[in-house]
Amino acid sequence: MPQVDLARAEQIVSGQCFLCHGQNGESTSALFPRLAGQHYQYIAKQLADFKSGRRQSDTMNDMAADLSPAEMLALGVYFEQKPAQSSPATDAALVAVGRYIFLRGNEFSGVAPCASCHGAQGHGTAQLPRLAGQIPRYLEKQLQSFNARQRTNDNAVMHAIASKLTALERHAVAAYISTLD
Repeated sequence: MPQVDLARAEQIVSGQCFLCHGQNGESTSALFPRLAGQHYQYIAKQLADFKSGRRQSDTMNDMAADLSPAEMLALGVYFEQKPAQSSPATDAALVAVGRYIFLRGNEFSGVAPCASCHGAQGHGTAQLPRLAGQIPRYLEKQLQSFNARQRTNDNAVMHAIASKLTALERHAVAAYISTLD
């Protein structure tokens, strides 16, 4: 991990990020993503995309506007170092459907397995987000945004995948992903 100013990152988190994402990256609402355990490079890239307008969000575009690249990197490292949490399964049948799609895809509709890019445990890479333990409602919203081509700053492959997912599949995959550690 790179050398960064973690004190500055904590100051930024305490001043603004904690309102939505929590002090330790555990979101305070189903609307906002968990950042704990996310790859620092991915967080820094998303912040840069919000700052440049490549990724749209009224709130995040404003929040990232004054951040320097060093601060973005420091925030990424800060949140990556926080322990990620998962959620308990609330509907075993739904989670089972989500697990199947996550690991095997849907050969009948052409949906590729999520695990082929994000890994069998959903831990992602420096370029692809960690999905494990993410908030289901947030995941569903992102899949809908990819499908509607509202989110265009990331991997274009997600547009093709999201467009083939049914509402049930989105819901099931999100439920399964939230249970991963």
